[in-house]
Amino acid sequence: MPSSRTSAADPLDDPLTWGLERKIRTGARGAVQDRQVAAGQGWRVLDVVCTCGPGDRRYQEEHAWASVSLVLSGTFSYRNRQGPLLMSPGAWLLGQPGSSFECSHEHGEGDRCLSFQFDTALFERLAHDSGSSPGVLARARLPPLRALAPLAARAAATLNGAPDSLEEIGLELAGAVLRLASHDPRGDRPVTTARDRGRIARLLRQLEFTADQPHALADLARDAGLSRYHFLRTFKEATGITPHQWLLRARLREAARRLVDTPAPVTEIALAVGFHDLSNFIRSFRSEFGRSPTRFRASRASRPDPAGWAR
Repeated sequence: MPSSRTSAADPLDDPLTWGLERKIRTGARGAVQDRQVAAGQGWRVLDVVCTCGPGDRRYQEEHAWASVSLVLSGTFSYRNRQGPLLMSPGAWLLGQPGSSFECSHEHGEGDRCLSFQFDTALFERLAHDSGSSPGVLARARLPPLRALAPLAARAAATLNGAPDSLEEIGLELAGAVLRLASHDPRGDRPVTTARDRGRIARLLRQLEFTADQPHALADLARDAGLSRYHFLRTFKEATGITPHQWLLRARLREAARRLVDTPAPVTEIALAVGFHDLSNFIRSFRSEFGRSPTRFRASRASRPDPAGWAR
């Protein structure tokens, strides 16, 4: 898998790749740019691209809306009152209205998120209807979870067209996230050190581009400069899931993207993303997304051309 930032088309069609290339060409500072993909009564969806890196100032802001944001690519550090968190592809960043936060990119350049945002009235109604606490998110992050994988795939696919489905996806997503994140009184308090989070962040940057390749636990631990036991514990604390789960879900997300964006045969896609057994790929894909690769592709057929970013 070359990267979640690339596709069969020109890689500069991806706004993050293009933004980072422009930053290098012009010597400009990193910046955050968002494009509204869709909006309706009490909700909106933003495609958020950040080109900040280690040489840029930390980004400080306050959540104006309740937000559920899917990290599409890149890693970054997120800090709120609960402490620092490491965000990586497939993770969900949860924002409570009125809460302040800080983002930084000391371990690499740029990230891209798809952010579903809701005003207070709608969010509280969604919490009530889903049987959750009144619009309260006790956690600031959810890791890539199987329960959210189908919604993540549907959401990412809308960037290639069909934004009219985003309201439906957003409402389902908010209800699911509220059920998962509103009943944990401990919140999301990491115990890893800043040094260890940096090691894992740098490793995740590498894995984002090499998830199709085999990665032994011992090799990953060595690359991170940790013992295998300490690496496994640190990785799970930093990301919310194990290295095996992170790699598996990265491969499956890339497979889902290729099924939608390319006409390549299922077997070819399975091999390209790192599966060497077709039956294992089909079984894993069905477990993650609730349907076979063939049925998943058929359900996402006939996408219109996406609206482009201003360049």
